[in-house]
Amino acid sequence: MRQTGQSKPTVWRWQARFAEAGVDGLLRDKTRPPGRAPLPPEVIRKVVSKTTTEHPPEATHWSARMMAKAVGIAPSSVQKIWRDHGLKPHLVRHFKLSKDPDFEAKLIDVVGLYLAPPDRALVLSVDEKSHVSGLLTRCS
Repeated sequence: MRQTGQSKPTVWRWQARFAEAGVDGLLRDKTRPPGRAPLPPEVIRKVVSKTTTEHPPEATHWSARMMAKAVGIAPSSVQKIWRDHGLKPHLVRHFKLSKDPDFEAKLIDVVGLYLAPPDRALVLSVDEKSHVSGLLTRCS
């Protein structure tokens, strides 16, 4: 142990291999059981297909946990499949129009402020996810 810097269990394994197969047993690495089997291609296709064509019940997009439960695999496997295929179901890929009946008038007002701001005006735009909302104009 001291000479090799290895742990007791390692040295004991080496001694058992030497007793069983002699020097030959120490010169080649002992075979180990394989790790986890890779996911079958049909499972990967199913995850990709569900992610790109279906919406989960009562949700706007798939989470790794919901998809894992739907397909019967681990959430980490879903995350790996999404990463390998460049999928990001939590990101919106298209522009959503507002259902506000006054949307067009508000859009024209906001765009107008950016295109032709009043003299000495400060225009701030805050998105809907902030705690502060609205559009402020201040003339000095």
